[in-house]
Amino acid sequence: MDVSNTHLLDDAVVTTTLDAVIDWGREASLWPFVFGTACCAIEFMATAASRYDISRFGAEVLRFSPRHADLLIVAGTISYKQAPILKQIWDQMPEPKWAVAVGACASTGGFYDNYTTLQGIDEIIPVDIYVAGCPPRPEAILDAVMDIQRQLKREEKFALRNEEFKGELDDL
Repeated sequence: MDVSNTHLLDDAVVTTTLDAVIDWGREASLWPFVFGTACCAIEFMATAASRYDISRFGAEVLRFSPRHADLLIVAGTISYKQAPILKQIWDQMPEPKWAVAVGACASTGGFYDNYTTLQGIDEIIPVDIYVAGCPPRPEAILDAVMDIQRQLKREEKFALRNEEFKGELDDL
């Protein structure tokens, strides 16, 4: 057998860097935890359904335990009573983790400018992507997932994220 024939291995061997493999694995395996409280959560359900199919983007494993999730999707109005619960969920998620504020209510409080409604979840947790709309279309939510995937490629692999963030509930 002649081992000098390297053409035999052309299709069988793939060479790459470890960073590229880690990027690909992180990008193709987002595990979202959905904190849905209002109509934006209905739009996320449409995003996960067969017509838009979030699983095409590697985010199909919806988790209902924050300890197994790395992407927090907050969809809907958050009241001040819900804020400590949201903060606790965020704290229970393992690093690295990302957050998406879906809709006007999660991003800015929406049209609820009153004493009970949190005026954006960025007062409590760090937000990576804001999705505009009331409620936003499923395509916008998919675009946010793809934006998170693009962020994954640019970030340092094993660094802690958002260490300098100081939210309203961090002193309690």
